Amino acid sequence: MSLNIDIIAGARPNFIKIAAIIHALHAHNAKEPKPLSYRLIHTGQHYDAAMSQHFFDQLHIPPPNINFGVGSGTQAYQTGQIMVAYEEALRVEKPDLCIVVGDVTSTMACTLVAKKEGVAVAHVEGGIRSGDMTMPEEINRIVTDSIADYYFTTSRQANENLLTRGALPDQIFFVGNTMIDTLVTQLPNLKKPAFFETLNLAHVPFLVVTLHRPSNVDAPENLDKLLSLLSDHANGHLMIFPIHPRTRKIFDGIGKQYPNLYLTDPMDYLSFIYLVQNSKGVVTDSGGITEETTILGIPCMTLRNTTERPETVTIGTNEMVGTVDEKIVEALNKMTAGLWKKGEKPELWDGNAGKRIVEIISSEIIKQ
Repeated sequence: MSLNIDIIAGARPNFIKIAAIIHALHAHNAKEPKPLSYRLIHTGQHYDAAMSQHFFDQLHIPPPNINFGVGSGTQAYQTGQIMVAYEEALRVEKPDLCIVVGDVTSTMACTLVAKKEGVAVAHVEGGIRSGDMTMPEEINRIVTDSIADYYFTTSRQANENLLTRGALPDQIFFVGNTMIDTLVTQLPNLKKPAFFETLNLAHVPFLVVTLHRPSNVDAPENLDKLLSLLSDHANGHLMIFPIHPRTRKIFDGIGKQYPNLYLTDPMDYLSFIYLVQNSKGVVTDSGGITEETTILGIPCMTLRNTTERPETVTIGTNEMVGTVDEKIVEALNKMTAGLWKKGEKPELWDGNAGKRIVEIISSEIIKQ
């Protein structure tokens, strides 16, 4: 029996995760008489070249079979446009399985459409929870997991979260982290960004800053407060801030310069990981970057009060700092002084998650 698969991607974290699955599919098909055919669908949720096409090129992801080209818009607009486009795609060709990854709008929207059209859904990174219902991503996770058929999880805690909410044990597969697969594969290929030499970063200590959560960046006063705090307590370190296009508009509206802060455009994957690997530490409100810093052994402080990836804190190099001034300053002092904790690698974060996913699809899901 053969299986036709749709793989959905729409945003930067998706591209990194699907790369491992696609490469594992190609390896499987090269040696198996009955290949697993797939259709790669790019929703166009991230359309900026640095946030989309560069990832396809550098991670050797084949061109998408379909690109919805949704572009920017509100949560409701993007969800609606993606749903309409995917519904039309299913009218042309209906797969046996739809693979969605992560927790972005594309993940939830395509899950809803697939299930209504009678297509089974497998959620890669199923079961993670932050408990923070103010985060759009948390809503996307809950909706997706409530109707998906299969779950490929990154941790045993995610398994427990799914079981608590009613998933059955035979629906859950603990496989590890596909984002780490891509990281491990690409470490030999990292690229030094052009500004590395210009800023003499081989000799100037620096931190990497990434901010994109609405609670941190959408209100100019919140963004100004955070950047002022980071700038004022850099302790002789340069702050490199690859800025999201949406955040750039708000930043420009503030109309203020911050000492020690160096802004860059969104970075390609290989250059960004090079920057992180050579930094003294990372200040972020992203979940995915905390996974990468954990594997790289780089100190990381998260400007949030909750995390959907607790293993990066309990096992890895991440610490939850929140947005209280005193805690941020204390963490900055510890990070810049080289007094940060040492972390370890979480279970099964070994670079083989994509291979496990394909093996499970071919040996177990295909028979159901």
